[in-house]
Amino acid sequence: MSILETAKKIIDEGPICDHCMGRQFAKLSTGLTNDERGKALKLSLVMEADSTFKDTGDESLLEELAKCSHYARKTLKIEGEDEKCWVCLGVFDRLDLWADKAVKSIGEREYSTFLVGTKVSGLIGENEEILWSECGITHAEQFKTEMNREVGKLISERTGKDVEFEIPDIVVTLDIAEETTNIQVRSLYIQGRYRKLVRGIPQTRWPCRSCGGKGCQQCDNTGKQYPESVDELIAEEVIKATKGTDTKFHGAGREDIDALMLGTGRPFVVEALDPHIRSIDTWELEKKINEFAIGKVEVEGLKLVKKDVIETLKSSKADKVYNLKVTFKEPVSTDRLKNAINSLIGVQIHQRTPQRVAHRRSDIVRKRYVHNMELIENTEDHAIIEVHCEAGLYVKELTSGDDGRTVPNLTEKLGVQATVEELTVIKVDI
Repeated sequence: MSILETAKKIIDEGPICDHCMGRQFAKLSTGLTNDERGKALKLSLVMEADSTFKDTGDESLLEELAKCSHYARKTLKIEGEDEKCWVCLGVFDRLDLWADKAVKSIGEREYSTFLVGTKVSGLIGENEEILWSECGITHAEQFKTEMNREVGKLISERTGKDVEFEIPDIVVTLDIAEETTNIQVRSLYIQGRYRKLVRGIPQTRWPCRSCGGKGCQQCDNTGKQYPESVDELIAEEVIKATKGTDTKFHGAGREDIDALMLGTGRPFVVEALDPHIRSIDTWELEKKINEFAIGKVEVEGLKLVKKDVIETLKSSKADKVYNLKVTFKEPVSTDRLKNAINSLIGVQIHQRTPQRVAHRRSDIVRKRYVHNMELIENTEDHAIIEVHCEAGLYVKELTSGDDGRTVPNLTEKLGVQATVEELTVIKVDI
């Protein structure tokens, strides 16, 4: 069939708006909107129908066109307005209203780019498929594609913001069936390093073991196993600065609750959720966090980054340097201790998952290397040992042996039980 013959079949199905008419031929030409394309097709049909009417007196096509074309109504010299489009159910007559809804939903959020998506109602989707099937349509553009584009243009005109297809700050979803708009705001990602200056604080929020975070007598109705965490001490000021709803914390590994994290600090990314403000002063934020968490946690080197930094952070295998305060079941001479330490340097350690973490980690044997060990201090009460090792090595068990689950180990080499009393991370080598 020719284009006009196809267009006639479309008119036979019922009143159709210019947008929906033009969209059926969207892939056949460029430089026109679907609205313009639909008007042109209808005008061509009116001209042809008028010619037929003058030749034969048959005005049936003009009458059908009069339902959705003012050209036809002018030709027939009748009054009236277009009937509601049976395909889109009149949605394209309300583009301005949809744009206004979208802008209102975005509200006062700060953003530079946006993207529009459409959730098509079941009826409109069904109508579109019926039209394609009945009229043999093969060059159409989908309803939602045009809706996204046309509402996007109107939002851009109202706000001066740009459409961005790859990584928009905000995605507006138009729910046609519910006649609502939903907003999805891209998180803001802030990278830095933190030092944990006190023991007994976990890295991330830890729900109460008894109630799972609901609140009970055990946790004094806080829902938390520990009153605060590195995560929360950083989050407080991030939420204030971005006017977001919450944060997520992403660390490059983690230290034990009873360990310090000193030295150059541990890399992390804090993800600000639903931020209303994006252009934050990271130097000022760093200052505010350090004032709020003084004596407990301090951060440095804050900067805005992209989301993919999190994957890099999580997948990196960073070597660590630890300071261990070690006690012994019986006195050990300095020479004996140095010999035991030296025997572990450069050796492959076979380490079965430690008993203390077996409830949350796979019970496997890991193979890791000790790059260097050095005795820093040895007194009657304890020794200070510095360990530089491969990522994933549990240094407490390297010291104690963990009932033979870590081989070789310091206890085995000494022949005397050794225990880590205090652990301090002094470098995460990323």
